[in-house]
Amino acid sequence: MIRTATEDDWPAIWGFLRPIMAAGETYTWDTDVTEERARAMWLTGPPNRAVVAVAEDGAITGTAKMGPNHAGPGAHIATASFLVDPAYAGHGVGRALGEHALRWAAAEGYRAMQFNAVVENNTRAVALWESLGFEIIGTLPEGFLHPADGYVGLHIMHRRL
Repeated sequence: MIRTATEDDWPAIWGFLRPIMAAGETYTWDTDVTEERARAMWLTGPPNRAVVAVAEDGAITGTAKMGPNHAGPGAHIATASFLVDPAYAGHGVGRALGEHALRWAAAEGYRAMQFNAVVENNTRAVALWESLGFEIIGTLPEGFLHPADGYVGLHIMHRRL
């Protein structure tokens, strides 16, 4: 089940967001982001939306946030960010969240969705987004300093809705 995230969901989200950001492998966030800053960046208000994926037992297995990629004349293009609790990786949570975000963006009248910074060596994410119809429209060479692989590219991915 995917539903709108609430403040009550934050402790569960923070439980997997914190170690994902600290690892520094997939997001351009500061690896030492504070809980207060992370909450403010993830649980933003309209026109943005945050959701959680919930297992049958009530466990929060992942989360996504979505909204306009830019303001003003660029506000017709959506963007989204996704996090899956590593304990649930490989169980379809990311795909379900991605499909949900695409449906939401289309229903809200966005013309396309763009991801600004998909880490090049995050091959599972790249493959997932490509399977959902996204294309790599550009790569910023050495745009991301990966803790194990050094400088790698950041893909810009796009899909019309």
